[in-house]
Amino acid sequence: MQRILFSLLLPFMFAAYFVPQHTSSTPPAVGDKAPDFTLSTLQGKRVRLSDETAKSQVVLVALRGYPGYQCPLCNQQAHDFLKNAQGFADAKVRVILVYPGPPDNLAARATEFVTDKKLPENFDLLLDPGYEFTNLYGLRWDAPNETVYPSTFMIDQKGIVFFSKISKTHGGRAKAAELLEVLMKRKVG
Repeated sequence: MQRILFSLLLPFMFAAYFVPQHTSSTPPAVGDKAPDFTLSTLQGKRVRLSDETAKSQVVLVALRGYPGYQCPLCNQQAHDFLKNAQGFADAKVRVILVYPGPPDNLAARATEFVTDKKLPENFDLLLDPGYEFTNLYGLRWDAPNETVYPSTFMIDQKGIVFFSKISKTHGGRAKAAELLEVLMKRKVG
């Protein structure tokens, strides 16, 4: 009887032990392991998500890139995060902004995007040529003059997503204050 009970419970014990794995067709949800990726900065530095999460929590922001123009809401969101950069630094959080698009002229468009922005030490702007990251995270907004659903994820040092906000419109994005509040609650709780 014990053996039968044990054999029936064994699959459930394994399922409870392992962290849910993300599939590339849907965005990672809270509690999922964040899919790992490696992208480059404008300066050519390769940045791997798992290397960054091993050192600190990460705020991962999927911008819209260049859908035919520099998105004013992406600029507004980036400026909000930069204005609150010290709060992220104090929380020992790395902020990764992902700028997606077709490979042709992507670096030039991203350079144009950061022209009026000074990224602090704990911020990186990564290029996503050909939507590699975008597709991996299930964020491709495949409509005329669209690129990516604007999204923000917070990932802990074990690589687990603990915050997710995906906008299916141009607005409705995560604000720095909202993320800093989540970080404060996690620190206290």
